[in-house]
Amino acid sequence: MRFSACCVTTLLVGLASTASAVEFSGRGSSVEVAAEVDRLVLAELKTNGVEPAGLSADEDFLRRVTLDISGTLPSSRDVTLFGLDPNQSKRNAVIERLLESDEYAEAWARYWRDVIFLRATNMRAGLSSGVFVDWMTENLKDNRGWDDIATDLLTATGDVRENGSTALIFAQEGLPEDVAGEVSRVFLGIQMQCANCHDHPWDKWKREQFHELAAFFPRISVRPVREGNMLRSYEIVSVDQSVNPQDRFLAMKENADRIFRFSDRNRDGKLVKSEVENNPLGRAFDALLERGDTNKDGGLSLTELKAVEFPMPMQTGRGSTEHFMADLNNPSSPGQKIEPKFFLTGYSPKSGLSDQERRTTFSKSLTSSRSEWFSRAFVNRMWAEMTGEGFYMPIDDMGPDRTASLPEVLDLLAVQFSSNGYDIRWLMKTIALTQTYQRAVRSVDPGSESVPFASATPTRLRGDQLYSSIMTVLGSDNAQTRGRGQQMGAGGGMYRGPRSPRDQFSVLFGFDPSTPQADITGNVPQALFMMNSPLLAGQINARGFTKLTGLLRTFPENEDAINELYVLVLARESSDRELKIATEYIAEVGNREEAFEDLMWSLLNSSEFLSKR
Repeated sequence: MRFSACCVTTLLVGLASTASAVEFSGRGSSVEVAAEVDRLVLAELKTNGVEPAGLSADEDFLRRVTLDISGTLPSSRDVTLFGLDPNQSKRNAVIERLLESDEYAEAWARYWRDVIFLRATNMRAGLSSGVFVDWMTENLKDNRGWDDIATDLLTATGDVRENGSTALIFAQEGLPEDVAGEVSRVFLGIQMQCANCHDHPWDKWKREQFHELAAFFPRISVRPVREGNMLRSYEIVSVDQSVNPQDRFLAMKENADRIFRFSDRNRDGKLVKSEVENNPLGRAFDALLERGDTNKDGGLSLTELKAVEFPMPMQTGRGSTEHFMADLNNPSSPGQKIEPKFFLTGYSPKSGLSDQERRTTFSKSLTSSRSEWFSRAFVNRMWAEMTGEGFYMPIDDMGPDRTASLPEVLDLLAVQFSSNGYDIRWLMKTIALTQTYQRAVRSVDPGSESVPFASATPTRLRGDQLYSSIMTVLGSDNAQTRGRGQQMGAGGGMYRGPRSPRDQFSVLFGFDPSTPQADITGNVPQALFMMNSPLLAGQINARGFTKLTGLLRTFPENEDAINELYVLVLARESSDRELKIATEYIAEVGNREEAFEDLMWSLLNSSEFLSKR
């Protein structure tokens, strides 16, 4: 191994740790880095006098890692074969296999759909949801780096129904402030939107810093795409020479002295309409005269011209060459012109750049090693999603004013994620290989309340994971649920609701993936669906062409059928106590088919099925 034997304070350039960290030369393999993660975690637990839980059973590990990577349950056959496999490297092998599967790409594309679209401010955002999932799926299949994916999302242009990379900008309707807030949250894990109107109340971020970030995005326009009189779609376009009247007015204000000298032909210190008919002031002169002619002499002095205020707000989201921070004490004024500057690295683009050049150079600064929070934010998000608890919680409220749990582990993973080309599969494999990830769940951790990662943390399944798991159990054809959930409606209507069963299910069971697990609870409509849904009732049937019917025919002995049903639904065999209860219930009911229907129904409604253990 290439790790030193003890902790030192050296990290790669641009990633300074808040605590000691390990020194590592070059890129590490997943196996090496996972081993060092475990060493650091165990050292912390030992320091706090906490004994970690043992490794999870094979069946529990297989269920957990299959849900985490491919978003569904393992099949009964996979559970059986995995349990019988004597190979010591079988856990490594299943991680590799799952990461190469199409299900991995599809499941995580839908995860990122939820991250982006569940906080959309644009009511029309669903129009591009399915296109984004398709686009993101292909990116994950091709194992593109997170830096490349982020760059595409930040620099996108084109039809939102054809180019999935437009999703983030379209979801925020191209509004510079909203785009900036989401860029900071999603890619840096830092909540900046509070600084839109005032300095952040409890972090160091200033209002001007937020608007300096927003100033990278004013030249974006969301425009309708029409076929004749029919609205077909929307497109994201760059606007480098604005046709916005506010822009023309503000440009005039900035150059008032020069324009006045040029236009005042008779040098009488006053402009009248005949003097400006053939220059840029001519088109707006009537409006300027109405608002600025304070002495009502039919002309504008230089003082009056400079004092004119344009009463309309800036039309953000429609393309503006520059960004202005509103004057909260004078809302009718244009506000203060703000130059773009990245608050973490201090990067400012040179003047004269086009929209694409400005956004591209910002993306390079965002994803560079100097922007350490880009790597940290992704690592923290993936670690929390897979282990149930992040180094920072909530996962999108990080930053230098926050304190991380086990900062050495976070920095190690963040440095290595960056060094390995922001390889998402590398990171997920590394996390899954750690003993920290593979530990068993235990109900009581004496003395470990303040020490995370001593045992596995159960988490509630996301709506998409739950739907895929139900389909796996019931044996339903999942093909119909893949692909685009939002379609153009018949007759040209664009805003129809979710079309596929998966999309409808996600509306009911979905939640923002950035929400802490402690804040996620079930509700009555969800419970009623699981208990009474005709979709489930039709498949929990021992008399039709269902999975349960086949199971009972294949296993005529009740004990064998009970164990097989547990493997199918919970990916494990029943305990002795569960077997005894189920056997007694079957005898009490007196009808085998009816009793097994009840048993399957109860397992599907159990907290164990609804969560990841």
